[in-house]
Amino acid sequence: MADVSLRILVVLPMYGGSLPIGRYCVDALRDLGHSVQVFDAPRLYPAFTGLKELGLPPMSTGPLENSLLQVVGQAIWTQVECWRPDFVLAMAQAPLNRLLLQRLKRAGIRTAMWFVEDYAVFDYWRAYAPLYDVFAVIQKEPFVSLLRETGQPRAPYLPLAALPSFHRMPTLTPEEQAEYGAEAAFLGAGYPNRRQAFRALADRDFKIWGSDWDGETALARNIQRGGARISAEESVKIYAATAVNINLHSSVFADKLVSGGDFVNPRTFELACMGAFQLVDRRRLLPELFAEDELAVFDSMPQCLELLEHFAARPEERAAFAARARARVLRDHTYQQRMRALLDYTAEQLGPWPEGGRPASALDSVPDSLRGALPSLLQELGLPPDARFDDLTAALRALDGPLSDIGVRILLLDEWRKLHGRKRG
Repeated sequence: MADVSLRILVVLPMYGGSLPIGRYCVDALRDLGHSVQVFDAPRLYPAFTGLKELGLPPMSTGPLENSLLQVVGQAIWTQVECWRPDFVLAMAQAPLNRLLLQRLKRAGIRTAMWFVEDYAVFDYWRAYAPLYDVFAVIQKEPFVSLLRETGQPRAPYLPLAALPSFHRMPTLTPEEQAEYGAEAAFLGAGYPNRRQAFRALADRDFKIWGSDWDGETALARNIQRGGARISAEESVKIYAATAVNINLHSSVFADKLVSGGDFVNPRTFELACMGAFQLVDRRRLLPELFAEDELAVFDSMPQCLELLEHFAARPEERAAFAARARARVLRDHTYQQRMRALLDYTAEQLGPWPEGGRPASALDSVPDSLRGALPSLLQELGLPPDARFDDLTAALRALDGPLSDIGVRILLLDEWRKLHGRKRG
């Protein structure tokens, strides 16, 4: 992939845990030299929440939500038509409907979803997985076999990761350290197993950050900001200020607090990448991702409490574990590595990408008569000096109002080339 620059459209979900992951993927793909556009679905989320706030009967709200999703699908298709991507990457819960996926397939545009969710909890994959060219997953068997039974044979295992440029140790002010700091903390949603497990920590210097803790009276003094959502930017401050970050994976069941499940959550990689210390519950796929001396692992809540006592009093041991975990992430578990693996897998399965090398820049794609005015136009449009010709034409078509003379001439040139079947730059 080193010599190929692709046009990639990343479709984000409207909300949820895969939203920040999608943004990390965008940054990683750009770092790899690809031209990336984003369908920013969160901008449309207020329309869906607004429907519920209208107080309409539930039987009416459902069809209206479906109609809105059809509009969202048409908006994605419009972006595809304007920009003509080589590849569409959808994150879990992204609003791509069946009709849109079929249109993308007919148009010859390769598609993939990164399903960064638990297949046993979120089962919409049964209906949509076969419609994608590639359906990347964070779990192995039996999920891969189940996908094959639905008609999806291309399901590579793609564990989560971290973005080193973002997941790094920040410099905290004294005020931030006081606000975010604690002997122990947890950042995440209030799943049933966590509500039960963390009651053993309620009397300690233990802070809980994140949403969906409504009605949790036993942990009321520990829950910060009334259970408000925490941004990705604040999360790194919380991780940095906490001596021992508790990383307990979610479960919808409260009868087994430490579930021993398979997938490894993004928090594991993010904490490790920052060099922040964590206690993480044992997962079946964890040993192939981290060594025993890179992460401190617990199998039960009593053991978690024992390890908390041990490491809270030993900052040197915490620092040694954190340093080894950070080195492992930087070597093996970045989003840049995951995106490269996904693109390479897609090419292996579906054939080489349509362009065998980095396409010519806009400057190299226009007649001499237009080159003199092009640098200033690229600057006005917020494009880099080596932007591709297709990026330039897409930016011009997205403008409101009248075009400049050079803008009109470039779009006429683009239409002439398409009409005569010339290879695009």
